[in-house]
Amino acid sequence: MKIFEENLGYCFINKKLLENALTHSSYANESRDGLFSNERLEFLGDSILSLIVSSYIYDNYKRMPEGELTRLRASLVCEKTLCKFSRELSVGEHLLLGKGERKTGGAERDSILADAFEAILAAVYLDGGIEPARKLVMRFVIPELESYDVKADFKDYKTLLQEIIQRNPEESVTYVLTDEKGPDHNKEFTVEVRLNSNTIGVGTGRSKKEAEEMAAKQALSLMGETI
Repeated sequence: MKIFEENLGYCFINKKLLENALTHSSYANESRDGLFSNERLEFLGDSILSLIVSSYIYDNYKRMPEGELTRLRASLVCEKTLCKFSRELSVGEHLLLGKGERKTGGAERDSILADAFEAILAAVYLDGGIEPARKLVMRFVIPELESYDVKADFKDYKTLLQEIIQRNPEESVTYVLTDEKGPDHNKEFTVEVRLNSNTIGVGTGRSKKEAEEMAAKQALSLMGETI
């Protein structure tokens, strides 16, 4: 834990929070130590991450319209970017994974690493408050913003679809999980995107987020949009 804290640049007062953040559901399910998975922390971390990133780009991209701000934020908090942050922290080396998950490469799986970053962020927030959490996020986000053109490198299909649907205020889209199969270490999710009550796209992925993006991509394609 000490080595990871050094990589993180933060020393926990409550070490149990860090242990919880690094505990995958596969390990929690096998453990007899009463450990909980990091899923609740991931839930909180997702919101904290969105708040910190939103605040920063709102303050620093003053001429960017709302739609572009949404797309920029999405590129910075997506699975692809978050797993990159986790790899820079060597999170995979410290994750507590079940035996099957470890054997099948869970320590390098994008969805697991992305979720772990959000859980770790939440743990930092609960242990030290918003400023240490902000420092952690901006350590990665600022170089990311400087290193590439996020609009060119990332396609956020959900946001693109939402922007199109919003042209008709009476319309709304929802994402519905319709299937979940496979063991914990190799899940596959299926999601339908629905316009009002009509299915307009279906997607599958190794995480719910990925499945939603694929469903939105199919919907955009069927609508004749260039993606």
